[in-house]
Amino acid sequence: MFGDILSDLASVLPGSIGLLGSASLGSTGKGLYEPIHGSAPDIAGKDLANPMGTLKSVSMMLRHSLNLTKEADTLDAAIDAVIQAGTLTRDLGGTASGSQVAKAVADQIREQAKVSA
Repeated sequence: MFGDILSDLASVLPGSIGLLGSASLGSTGKGLYEPIHGSAPDIAGKDLANPMGTLKSVSMMLRHSLNLTKEADTLDAAIDAVIQAGTLTRDLGGTASGSQVAKAVADQIREQAKVSA
């Protein structure tokens, strides 16, 4: 319960709870990764949810459980580039759908792969 309260309070720092990923790590490095957000039944099925928390959770999993630091760095850079470009969901003042934001991140990863190839 206290973790839920703290995550809600921490969400003011980046501007939206939709940006936060989380990890519950075991002593072996394995963990449970999930975005921090509520169930939001009012927007269910409307493609309005911000996917960034899910993507940040994937980045944490790549880094902490799978030891894929380069891949985690690539995903983090893609997320940052999409945010800087202004491809934002409504919770951040944008007009993009959740799937448009996710596609923009995937496109950014593809662009980074071309540059590093």
